[in-house]
Amino acid sequence: MQQMNRVAVVGSGGSGKSHVARELGRLLGAPVTHLDAVYYDDAWNPLPPEKFEAAQRELVTAPRWVIDGNYNSTLRIRLDACDTVIFMDVPTRTALWGIISRQVRHGAGQHSAGIYNRIHWGVLRYVATYRRRMRPQVLEKISHYGGHAALITLTSRRRTRRWLQQVAAELT
Repeated sequence: MQQMNRVAVVGSGGSGKSHVARELGRLLGAPVTHLDAVYYDDAWNPLPPEKFEAAQRELVTAPRWVIDGNYNSTLRIRLDACDTVIFMDVPTRTALWGIISRQVRHGAGQHSAGIYNRIHWGVLRYVATYRRRMRPQVLEKISHYGGHAALITLTSRRRTRRWLQQVAAELT
């Protein structure tokens, strides 16, 4: 396994980005940032684009980090700086189940574990169309700006669990 110091975790909502980021941060002893926590305040007001971009530029200057979040408009910042990209490429039904089950388990709102639940039709539509609309754009950016980084594509919950177990075993 390649050394992972600066890890960008990307993929659809409900794909398991936050879970992977938390577990990987724990295993690597690296700080974890959930971009939803940077982008939204407690009342769900978004940060202005220039401040959101500046916050990410500051985050990626650290020697070690795990950052989870898609945010296609600023993805290049993370891809330019990372040494590893984790692409959560789960089927649409898995991602939809992920956002719905997260809502049932944790309720609405923002939680300390990096969980940001705010389900509305826009979120459902985004997740339902991610593979067709956003996935090609994300893959293009990964190829163009993250070509220097190791790419790990996780395509199912089972594959994700096994990969995390492998990382844990290799680090001990």
